[in-house]
Amino acid sequence: MPQLNLEQREITLKLVYYGPALSGKTTNLQQIHAQLPEQSRGTMVSLDTQNDRTLYFDFLPVEFSGGDFRIKLKLFTVPGQVVHRATRKVVLAGADAVAFIADSQRNAAAGNAFSYRDLEANLRANGVDFDRMPKVLQFNKRDLEDIKPLAEIRDGWAQTGI
Repeated sequence: MPQLNLEQREITLKLVYYGPALSGKTTNLQQIHAQLPEQSRGTMVSLDTQNDRTLYFDFLPVEFSGGDFRIKLKLFTVPGQVVHRATRKVVLAGADAVAFIADSQRNAAAGNAFSYRDLEANLRANGVDFDRMPKVLQFNKRDLEDIKPLAEIRDGWAQTGI
């Protein structure tokens, strides 16, 4: 649930980028950071392994004015590697919305599906109604070889409700 501070006129929201390993979650935050004006973005924090893969999470604070209120966004990524399920659950706790980042390559379909089921299980384990959680689906890597056509992606993901 968003945090509302009427005295300071602030609304704080937590958005978690979730998806399989190497789908582009960290790249999303890096691009947002690079394109925001300096006064709107905080320092991006990445806790990486020696291979530059996310070990625990990435975090990017963003602030801007929204009418009479100051809007604070806490943007997080989760590690996609299968072994980090407990970490994903912890980072997901308190999320107000989820951006599911999937890989468009055909050979990534099983990883996308596993990660999406993992998202559902972790939200439920955190006491969140999966169907009521605002979610968006982003298919990355559209510029690579052997990707699924958009029509096939839409058909395959139609039952998710996203």
